[in-house]
Amino acid sequence: MKHVLGDKRAIAILLGPALLVYTAVMLVPVLWSLGYTVFEGNTIIGFTFVGFDNFTRLAGDPKVWDAVLFTLKYALVVTVGQVFIGYLMSLLYVFVLKKSSNIVRTLVFFPVVLPTVAVALLFQKLFEVAPQTGVVNSIINSFGGESVDWFGSGANAFLVIAIMDIWRSIGFYGVLLYAGIVEIPEDTLESARLDGATGWGLVRHIVLPLSLPVLLSAVIFSINGTLKVFDTIIALTNGGPGNATSPLTLYMFQTSFSYGEYGYGSTIALLLTIVCLLVTVFIFRSSRRDLTKA
Repeated sequence: MKHVLGDKRAIAILLGPALLVYTAVMLVPVLWSLGYTVFEGNTIIGFTFVGFDNFTRLAGDPKVWDAVLFTLKYALVVTVGQVFIGYLMSLLYVFVLKKSSNIVRTLVFFPVVLPTVAVALLFQKLFEVAPQTGVVNSIINSFGGESVDWFGSGANAFLVIAIMDIWRSIGFYGVLLYAGIVEIPEDTLESARLDGATGWGLVRHIVLPLSLPVLLSAVIFSINGTLKVFDTIIALTNGGPGNATSPLTLYMFQTSFSYGEYGYGSTIALLLTIVCLLVTVFIFRSSRRDLTKA
């Protein structure tokens, strides 16, 4: 193995095909999109060089900053929900259900593999107000309350979107964090128990610090996925009511393909890329400082 890894020709042969595919599929489209940011138009009417006009327009576009605000709010709420509930599920698997957790893990993971459109239709029916009263409003009515138009206001629609995405993804994060917790040596846990650590004390002082690396990975996975949310929104609300639930991805899609403004759409995509990078770097550096202090 050392001989192979020391041979530059062997490295080129092993990595070359994968790098070519990655370059063709990922890097070339990114650079192509970056080039569009200084043009306006589309493939039908042609392109016109406009310099930095798209960036000037971006800075003064209120819809962009509304979309940024919604994207960040959605990412924060859903990431906290996914990782926190996923971590609780992983603790349940390891310390309560133990070896009998296999069937529960399978059932909880099942929504992860369901199509987004199918899950969105399910939640539309659950929170429906007309023509038929959905399950949620039926429960509210049974306690004497009035039906709520869950998709009639931005705040209510945001709540439904967050609940749906947290519900369908906690199985993944539960399994991911479970894999990290089960790697904690049993000798370490047993020593802590002998020293009197039980329950929350055991989790806080032993399990949580030792599972921080996988917890960090889960946070980065979640924040990057939620910042780029698209299919959930378009299947459940299509950005409505109005533009109240439009993230940057949907606004970019509509600008590029509905209005044919490839240049401005690429500028929005560049903004989204920068936001993802900044958030990821911030989380990574913050966690590194915490780990260093610990």
